[in-house]
Amino acid sequence: MKHMPNLWAVIALVLGGPLLVCAQEFVANYDESKVPDYTLPDPLVCRDGTRVENAETWFSKRRPEILDLFETHVYGRSPGAPPMVRYQVRTERGVLDGVAVRKQVTMQVEFCGKTMDLHLLLYLPTQTAGPVPVFTGLNFRGNHTICEDPGIDLSTAWIPNDRDGGVVDHRATEKARGTSASRWPVRMILERGYGVATMYCGDIDPDFHDGFENGVHGLYDTGRPRRGDDWGTIAAWAWGLSRIMDYFEMDDDVDAGRVAVLGHSRLGKTALWAGAVDTRFAVVISNDSGCGGAALSKRAFGETVGRINRSFPHWFCENFKQYNEREQDLPLDQHMLIALVAPRPVYVASAVEDRWADPRGEFLAVLHADPVYRLLTGDGLPTKEMPDADQPVMGWMGYHLRTGGHDITEYDWGRYLDFAGRWWKE
Repeated sequence: MKHMPNLWAVIALVLGGPLLVCAQEFVANYDESKVPDYTLPDPLVCRDGTRVENAETWFSKRRPEILDLFETHVYGRSPGAPPMVRYQVRTERGVLDGVAVRKQVTMQVEFCGKTMDLHLLLYLPTQTAGPVPVFTGLNFRGNHTICEDPGIDLSTAWIPNDRDGGVVDHRATEKARGTSASRWPVRMILERGYGVATMYCGDIDPDFHDGFENGVHGLYDTGRPRRGDDWGTIAAWAWGLSRIMDYFEMDDDVDAGRVAVLGHSRLGKTALWAGAVDTRFAVVISNDSGCGGAALSKRAFGETVGRINRSFPHWFCENFKQYNEREQDLPLDQHMLIALVAPRPVYVASAVEDRWADPRGEFLAVLHADPVYRLLTGDGLPTKEMPDADQPVMGWMGYHLRTGGHDITEYDWGRYLDFAGRWWKE
């Protein structure tokens, strides 16, 4: 059954910033002197108090413990791969003035007699021989928005209508084609010898609180009362990213061993969680992901756990709400999420003016995940001090603070391409 989105949820989605959603006004803290005292759990100390001294203990004991903590308290538990997926692939060569091969893949997912369609857009460079490394991530408003290519199918899913100010059930139109192209520099990626793939997040699960009746929740959830650790929408989107990886493993034109997953804002949270649960992603990249993503929750700086749960009650599992205004009681923090990516390369980026996402908290999360990387790789983040704006640092872990506000830009992409090139021998 299709539902119209909750009005407050869509307004919050459109504005993307502080919103009065209850009788008491939320006032964000942007003062470092008012950050509460906090103690971060040590990612290298097990529940029984023993310290992780080697890779075997990390992978057999501590990593599963941390993964369980995030499934229980933050994102919820997701189902595995569906038992049946049918693929329809349309390939066109010589697109984008001859520099690209475009594939549009419809994945029909079936579970217990019910089906849903997911739509993947994939560009590959025509000048690169052999299987190609690929950057993949979800988009906010449909595949047709990432490029002005007239051959991209228009999305048929519900899309938030913020372009012309309406909060209504909105369908894609031609005028939306390429409206998010600044966030997806397709030609630049192709010129570097990489492919780029994307899927509309709303194909997987709609970004409003619909009682978990639509999207993949409607496919898998059976109508029983939801448990505290049932998966939310971010976990559903991450599940969708894993379905993209499933396809990559079958496409001979894609080097499935060299796939970077990335995302911006709420989709940056998604990319981190997808990279944590699915170790097939070779590089994991978070752009301005903030609370529930790369930023430390216990700092309560900018967006807080309580604020994000009230504005977007569908994103996380129900158990996460018990930490509203109680971040210090969390048995984990987001540095442990970043540590789950180890030993694969990870990159986190912030923006100077994006205080809502707590740039310092994002940097500190990377820094406090560094000991895990040092243990597993002998390398990590090549600094202990937050770098100045537009001064990226790259080791096995990477970080930059970009001039400007909440966005993903060509500058950000350039750094991600540079970072991947270190590992993929560009």
